[in-house]
Amino acid sequence: MVTNVVTGKTKICGLIGDPIEHTVSPAMHNAAFKALGLDFLYLPFQVKSADLGKAVGGLRALNITGVNVTIPHKVAVIPLLDALDPLAERIGAVNTIVNKEGQLTGSNTDAEGFIKALQEHGVAPKDKNTIVLGAGGAARAAAYALAGQGARLTILNRRLELDWARTLARKLEKDFPQKVRVLELDEKNLEKALGEAELLVNATSVGMSPNREATPVPARLLRGGLTVFDIVYNPIKTRLLAEAEAAGARTIGGVEMLVWQGALAFEKWTGQKAPLDLMRREAVKALEGYED
Repeated sequence: MVTNVVTGKTKICGLIGDPIEHTVSPAMHNAAFKALGLDFLYLPFQVKSADLGKAVGGLRALNITGVNVTIPHKVAVIPLLDALDPLAERIGAVNTIVNKEGQLTGSNTDAEGFIKALQEHGVAPKDKNTIVLGAGGAARAAAYALAGQGARLTILNRRLELDWARTLARKLEKDFPQKVRVLELDEKNLEKALGEAELLVNATSVGMSPNREATPVPARLLRGGLTVFDIVYNPIKTRLLAEAEAAGARTIGGVEMLVWQGALAFEKWTGQKAPLDLMRREAVKALEGYED
């Protein structure tokens, strides 16, 4: 029977990223461990980019059971691992690591978590004109998930990182039978692309706390008939989601993807089915605490 006492038998999981001050993953995972009577503990670890190699070595040395990986390490961590599962290899981004006897395997639960969140809201991406904003680790996962479901993709990214979007598009075109359009993320291109779109995914960090007043899409471009999925989860309702809702669009918040990807990671570490509803309640409670 598990207690709140940490012992030499307690298995440690965690999160590596920078920043990590506002993560809600510890609340979500520790509540799930407790509910299932598992002798596990989840801890956040702030890891600077310059220290990533030492941190990954530390996972082996300290026998950490597994970690989630967040900004800015989802791509950079890949060469430091021993193996990747096929999906993570195709996407080129890792958000979950499992340590089995010193062998570190990277997975990507963001992609499946993203699709699970869409399905839960009754959204089927097949044949939908879909815009993905961004081309980083989270955007790669979302784009692969959408392409795998048959969505028609347009990727918009800021000018300085447009090459990332072009590289992502080439990978998608190689793996899926479709042409992926790439545009610079500016108001003119947004207006043109959104005129044809049925689904918009913000996979950038624009609008994330503390920059709550920022939005990647001007309110005048939002409309009814559009589904807007903002993967930013802090705040729970971003400015983009609030303005999309006011315009009559269907909205999906980033908490949904957060909870699903976390539940899938939990199952990889523990081999047990995650208590999804509990994890969602704890994540929302923690986020509301931050907002207060």
